[in-house]
Amino acid sequence: MDRRAVPWCDHGGMDGSVAWRAGLLMAVSVAVVALVLGAALSREFFEDYGWAAGPGAWALCALLVAAVLRLPPLAVLAGAALAGLPGLLGVLVGAHWVGPPFGIVLFALWCGRLAHAGEGRGGAPAVA
Repeated sequence: MDRRAVPWCDHGGMDGSVAWRAGLLMAVSVAVVALVLGAALSREFFEDYGWAAGPGAWALCALLVAAVLRLPPLAVLAGAALAGLPGLLGVLVGAHWVGPPFGIVLFALWCGRLAHAGEGRGGAPAVA
């Protein structure tokens, strides 16, 4: 689909369609992983190993987004790491779930910019 035909999909330096899809997919995948891990593992596990489980799950969800939207995985992981910083700040102040919603928005914006940049350099479209 030609993005010029749908003006709300291209916001200057960002592919709005990819940003929305990245944000929704990241939110759903993070929620599913959190529910599954929360049901399968004890509270003590998260108290002892949450520092690894949280970022690991975040990274795996980001890789899922990269695969589904056909974005470069290493660049997506870099964006996921940067977008995860609000979550880290939330953990440090004792309000863990304050950060992830902000992180998901930042991650979505990163993916939208990444998709736009890939097309602007003569590369193949990031999404079919």
